[in-house]
Amino acid sequence: MFLPWPCPNDAYEAAMESAIARARRAGITHIAFGDLFLEDIRAYREERMARAGIEALFPLWGCDTSVLAGDMVRHGVRASLVCVDPAQLDESFCGREFGSAFLKALPSQVDPCGERGEFHTFAWDGPAFTTPVFVEPGEIVRRDGFVFADLWPVQSEVAPA
Repeated sequence: MFLPWPCPNDAYEAAMESAIARARRAGITHIAFGDLFLEDIRAYREERMARAGIEALFPLWGCDTSVLAGDMVRHGVRASLVCVDPAQLDESFCGREFGSAFLKALPSQVDPCGERGEFHTFAWDGPAFTTPVFVEPGEIVRRDGFVFADLWPVQSEVAPA
């Protein structure tokens, strides 16, 4: 689904309701979310899904995020940080790969999965991928209080060096 920029909450909710209605018409009865421990976010998703007749699933709920982050790296999930909240994490982390070195460098007050919005990632390879989505770093920009890292697709089947 496409979201406008800027995207006020009412526009986001309208777009989500439309996407969920399409899913429901297509026979979808359950949607899984990767939320880990924020009760208010879970309640919001459950309420929205229930209104649409869809059951919300939370297969990772309650997982220890330090263990989960390490497991993702050990099992081959490859991701890049595409957004950092500089009020919670130094902007130099933006654009880095989510991996062992990243986890070791992460300040102790930052959730290793970014569950409180410290950072967001783009996963580009891992066990669930048939083929990687090869990307290369682009520009890093500051906008609306956040730091964003562009990723551009690589038009080759060989990973960038």
